[in-house]
Amino acid sequence: MNSFSIRDIENFTGIKAHTLRIWEQRYQLYQPRRKDKNHRIYDGEDLKAFLKIAYLYHHGVKISRIATLSEQERNTLSLAISDQSSDLCLQIHDLLSATLRYNTQQFETVISNVIRTHGMETAVVKVIYPFLEKVGILWLTDQMLPAQEHFCSAIIRTKLMVAIDSLPMNYDATDHFLLFQPEGELHEIPLLYVYYMLKKYGKKVTYFGPNVPLRDLDPFLKNSGVTALYSHVVTAVPPQVLHQYIQEFNQQYPAVHVYLSGPKTLLEHNFSDLRVTILTEMNEFPQLLA
Repeated sequence: MNSFSIRDIENFTGIKAHTLRIWEQRYQLYQPRRKDKNHRIYDGEDLKAFLKIAYLYHHGVKISRIATLSEQERNTLSLAISDQSSDLCLQIHDLLSATLRYNTQQFETVISNVIRTHGMETAVVKVIYPFLEKVGILWLTDQMLPAQEHFCSAIIRTKLMVAIDSLPMNYDATDHFLLFQPEGELHEIPLLYVYYMLKKYGKKVTYFGPNVPLRDLDPFLKNSGVTALYSHVVTAVPPQVLHQYIQEFNQQYPAVHVYLSGPKTLLEHNFSDLRVTILTEMNEFPQLLA
């Protein structure tokens, strides 16, 4: 997408369009382009600026303070906040250093040592997820290239796949999970972690992976005996669309329970009228299985 409406910005940031308009008038944080006097239009750089502002705002920084900061100061503060979010900071910093220098040996060594010392669950929750959050912040602050993100994600994805393959599948389990991500969603690592956890806890799993059109689920669900569906979303599906889909899914497949994970800003939408379990922290899923 090369252009975004203010409703798109609301869905991406979790900040209401009405609030964004007030901020525009009160703090002059940005000057959107407009198709006409009633429609605001934003580009990719605008979106990055909004995401940076939203990151600070959702971490407790008042908008009145954000408005007084220069772009460099916002970058510095964003990085400082992300630095406080993990117990294994040294390993995370080593991974960042290896990523920025495309150092495969260093990255492989750090990841392997963490997994061997702490186990896959702790490695994912305490190191990999905080590391990926920092990668996101570095992208927002123009300090990381897409190629560097692909570099580190590919190594992490391989580690998870090896761990998944090492576990036996319980084909006789009464619980049968279908894992997928909607069309346009390409962030596969959270889905792979859930795949690993489900196999570890003796569940039967069918894995469709990322970027799956919703219509492709129907033929499989009708004949597979699936009891639960799990999906992880980031930004590709607006909350209202997601709500409508789950509602229709509940009606069509009343015996299948839906599990949904993603960022808090996306899942703050009210899903209480649906048969769905919302997970905003990845460590919640192992607790459910236990």
